[in-house]
Amino acid sequence: MGLSVGIVGLPNVGKSTTFNALTKTQNAQAANYPFCTIEPNKAVVPVPDRRLAELAKIVNPEKIQHSTIEFVDIAGLVKGASKGEGLGNQFLANIKETEVILHIVRCFEDSNITHVEGSIDPLRDIEIIETELLISDMQSVQKRVEKLTRLAKSGTDKEAKANLELAIELLKHIEDGKPARIFSKKDDDRFLLLDKELRLLSNKEIIYGANVDEESLKEDNKYVTELKKYAQDNGCDVIKLCSKIEEELVGLSNEEQVEFLEELGVKESGLDKIIHLGFAKLGLISYFTAGVKEVRAWTIKNGDKAPAAAGVIHNDFEKGFIKAEVISYDDFIKHGGEQKAKEAGVLRIEGKDYVVCDGDVMHFRFNV
Repeated sequence: MGLSVGIVGLPNVGKSTTFNALTKTQNAQAANYPFCTIEPNKAVVPVPDRRLAELAKIVNPEKIQHSTIEFVDIAGLVKGASKGEGLGNQFLANIKETEVILHIVRCFEDSNITHVEGSIDPLRDIEIIETELLISDMQSVQKRVEKLTRLAKSGTDKEAKANLELAIELLKHIEDGKPARIFSKKDDDRFLLLDKELRLLSNKEIIYGANVDEESLKEDNKYVTELKKYAQDNGCDVIKLCSKIEEELVGLSNEEQVEFLEELGVKESGLDKIIHLGFAKLGLISYFTAGVKEVRAWTIKNGDKAPAAAGVIHNDFEKGFIKAEVISYDDFIKHGGEQKAKEAGVLRIEGKDYVVCDGDVMHFRFNV
């Protein structure tokens, strides 16, 4: 669906190791995704979903297809990136093309791994990255203010004056060190249009990935505690992971992974948590089709109606949409498949206005 999560962080915080683990996850599943064209800095990875395996137990399909999510590895940012330091502007531009930012933050001590700033301080590291994002946005909004000022003076654009007022207010907000995502008028149509054009970096959702050592996976260390408080105060989420362990997990079977994680005292890998949360932050859900050829999860936007959901399978399904046969996942499992669900009266016929729910098992009627 062209939606992606950009992974950012200072050099040597575990960002690339995390991305490499994601890439291995992708490669392990490559046979299931022949349609994916993958660039060197991108990983299209399957979204772990236990419901698919449960559906497969009933349907016994030839194959299983998961929903997917794209991660983009943004090369390590450094202080001054917005002014071109490092490969700054190029990578700030790459972040613009993503919808959610996964910010990997180093929360472990290791004398063998040099920190670019000389010490471990998660909040300082966050400030460095987010300052660069703010400065980049400031530059973008300033250019827009200058353009709107000219338009307002010329009188050729009737909307220019109102747009200018909002842009000036936003610029002041950013200059005060506040991200666009907490701007008081962020739901205003004028702001939404401005953000669509400028793709403001500080308006993107942020997930903090606290990269810890093995000992801190079970019990938070002081750095994680500090990070969690900061995230809570700023309306963001934190996921704890150990990037080295994540790479080790990729090579294990599902059973071995569960056993390994249990030994560490955790229920789910950090990578799985990141994938699930990233999927949710993008506003995505999955519905299922279940047949003998395949059991498959299809990715749609939360709130999509039945014709749009049908369209992700094929455009003709949306154009010629008539009705959708719908069984909730719980009912499908409870009654042991489509036929018994139908006999129990839980198969519903829904029309064009039906809003698809996460986990719906669907079959579309259409006419081309």
